[in-house]
Amino acid sequence: MERKTWVAHRAILSNHSRMAEVFSTFELKYGDDAPPFELPDAWGRKHSLRDVAGKSGTLVVFACNHCPFVIHLAKELGELAEEISGKGVNTIVINSNDLDNYPQDGPLPMRDFAKEYGWKFPYLIDETQMVAKSLGAACTPDFFLFDAKGRLAYAGQFDGTRPRSGEKPTGMDLREAVGKMLAGEAPKKGVPSSGCSIKWKPGKEPSWFRR
Repeated sequence: MERKTWVAHRAILSNHSRMAEVFSTFELKYGDDAPPFELPDAWGRKHSLRDVAGKSGTLVVFACNHCPFVIHLAKELGELAEEISGKGVNTIVINSNDLDNYPQDGPLPMRDFAKEYGWKFPYLIDETQMVAKSLGAACTPDFFLFDAKGRLAYAGQFDGTRPRSGEKPTGMDLREAVGKMLAGEAPKKGVPSSGCSIKWKPGKEPSWFRR
């Protein structure tokens, strides 16, 4: 990582204690179907869920560039995504933030972020925020694992580490969930993921944001 970028990211992480921590909603239930969608990536290319879904499953992650909770595990997420792709599970990351008010999460920074952390999967823009709402996404990062038939097999955290934990992310919870899914085992309810709130457009917040 270039020193300038590293310093900027360290500054974000140091401000973590002043940021509200938001948790997964679990609005989408185990066994529910993945809602279909088609979104552009940071380069403007369109991707549909049907086209990018893996033959054995699909991991959908909500993330953004500036959130310290995402930065904390960004490199390890890229590594885990490459690992599970060899097992037929593809990864899609979606940025649903309000880009008018958070331009640091816009397309050009998204390209740089994906390159820096070795993200080889589609990094998509949910400009209307309807995909986030349809999955009940609340925070960045928020994780949704779907099986080969497009049914929710896991929702929860990447692992138990957080930016202030002083521990290196491993992806233990998510890796275990992928293993159980591929083995045909019944899903185990995950520990909620947590992070920065998705930056909803003013007046367009979902019901769970206002609870």
